[in-house]
Amino acid sequence: MSGQDASQATPLVRRWPYLLPLVLILALGGVFTKRLVDVEQGLNPNVIPTVLLDTPLPSFDLAPLPGRGTSLKSDDLKGEVSLINVWGSWCIACLVEHPVLLDIAASGEVPIHGIAWRDEPDRSLAWLAERGDPYAKIGQDPRSKAAIAFGVVAAPETFLVDKQGIIRYKQTGPITAEDWRNKIKPLIEQLKK
Repeated sequence: MSGQDASQATPLVRRWPYLLPLVLILALGGVFTKRLVDVEQGLNPNVIPTVLLDTPLPSFDLAPLPGRGTSLKSDDLKGEVSLINVWGSWCIACLVEHPVLLDIAASGEVPIHGIAWRDEPDRSLAWLAERGDPYAKIGQDPRSKAAIAFGVVAAPETFLVDKQGIIRYKQTGPITAEDWRNKIKPLIEQLKK
């Protein structure tokens, strides 16, 4: 390389650190633009999709909470439309959702089965005694075996299962009264036909 060629390359090499912030800003702008386009097209960036939709329930057999009857098994959920709610006494968002679950249970529209995820049995029982118990059955999942099989990311998560044991809907986060009225209840009515 001649002396003149080396002197021309040197200014570009020296400018590279100054160009890096510009490149990062352009990359972030592209990400934000993509997210805005997704929202405008009706895609919710907060929804975590599941590959389990329209597939059979994962196989599980969870021990019941003490004094709560029999275990919660995937095979027991066939034959009726039901909700499976993954929750924990440690879960702040579960507190928000709980009154809605109590209302759903009181309506008699659908049985709700709970999976007490990574929770001490005594804490789960105390939480239910204090706040009310909407669950037909509750299985304990202290080591996250069922939660992993369901692909649970964070509690609460709720799955709607049809009579054949097929997952038809997943709610990530707390069920609101609006979610129940506008999404879940109409789907249950459709599945019962």
